[in-house]
Amino acid sequence: MDNPPEQHTGHPRRWQILSVLLVSLLVVVLDNTVLNVALKTIQEELEATQNEIVWAINSYTLVFAALLFTWGVLGDRYGRKKILVIGLVLFGLASALSAFATDPMQLIIARGLMGIGGASVLPVTLAIITVVFPPHERGKAIGLWAASVGGAVALGPLLGGFLLEHFWWGSVFLINVPIVAIGVIGILLLVPESSNPNPGRLDPLGLLMSITGLLLLVYGIQHGGDSQDWLSLGVSGAIIGGLAILILFLWLEIRSDHPSLDISLFGIRSFSASLTTVSLTFAAMTGSLLFLAFYMQLVRGYSPLQAGAFTLPVAVGQLLAAPRSAKMVERFGARKVIGFGLVLAGSVFASFVFLQPDTPAWILLVTWFFLGFGLGNVIAPATTRMTLAVPPEKAGAGSAVQNTVRQVAAALGVAVLSSVVAIAYTNTIRDAPGITELPQA
Repeated sequence: MDNPPEQHTGHPRRWQILSVLLVSLLVVVLDNTVLNVALKTIQEELEATQNEIVWAINSYTLVFAALLFTWGVLGDRYGRKKILVIGLVLFGLASALSAFATDPMQLIIARGLMGIGGASVLPVTLAIITVVFPPHERGKAIGLWAASVGGAVALGPLLGGFLLEHFWWGSVFLINVPIVAIGVIGILLLVPESSNPNPGRLDPLGLLMSITGLLLLVYGIQHGGDSQDWLSLGVSGAIIGGLAILILFLWLEIRSDHPSLDISLFGIRSFSASLTTVSLTFAAMTGSLLFLAFYMQLVRGYSPLQAGAFTLPVAVGQLLAAPRSAKMVERFGARKVIGFGLVLAGSVFASFVFLQPDTPAWILLVTWFFLGFGLGNVIAPATTRMTLAVPPEKAGAGSAVQNTVRQVAAALGVAVLSSVVAIAYTNTIRDAPGITELPQA
């Protein structure tokens, strides 16, 4: 199926289409962080062990990261609208199963199913934006997409805290169902179908290798962060095995006449440089949000809702900066805008070492607003540069690559920061009576 003819002048309903895509995007990305403040409650209600609650988190992110690339490739081949609807329906059904889980194993399985469905949304929505918007408007549209991703990551703890304050623990999952229903209806009514007109033969071996390699790599990263034992056979073996399979996958793709991944993308300087920038930024952002959840609840003693509220300035900063970044790039150039954002966000990250239990709340709010503002000036223009470097017919695979690397980087950021926090926490309270276990953030 050819891409719609409106790809040069823009689809006449492109802004309505973008609104529907952002609704679908928000509900899936929120789920990556909404559990940050709900873990203790869920663990108590389901009488879950520490290991079971960790798997309830990791089953989602593990499958999510492993399938991003595959969903993007399938969207290019079989139709992005079709794949998006299938993924959202599965995500919504699995959310309902998660909400009414009666034991930890049910929750772990349901969360894994959520990850399978949710993984379709990031690469496919970005690919559809590339198709329905003309080149001169893509920067603004992608800026809104990037702002939604970053904002949803930051808003997750706030939403989770609010729901736990007023409803039962299952509400953090059940809230997804009506939003998914609205998104699916909007997609069916507004979004045009699109795909690569010349997809070539399917590369099942390549897709299987990418899934296996990513599963092992992300599992190793997550397990290393949870256990704080990066040299154990289970952790190092999974990471090395995953990297080996992914390297073999890249080697085979170079020699394939019908590759799932166009290796030449990495030879495009703007694509590879922006990919590196976004990956490092996401690793720092997701890791810092874990640190902030730990700091607000365990150091300052705030409730889940109060702790979640303190992430709001991060989201506000991103929502203000990202949509406007396209105009800033036109005026100053992408390098200067991204460089400014990196310096600003990096300064805030560095300031975390000065946090004290009694640091005034207004300082935290202002500081974290600037963090969001800096991130908005990095993620949006860098994502735009990557997307514009990819031919529209390969938009799904191109966006899948950047989202996959971004998700792996996010997992690494959480794992490394959780290890650092665990060591610092243990050193601080090792002599305190009655404390025998580190609460998981």
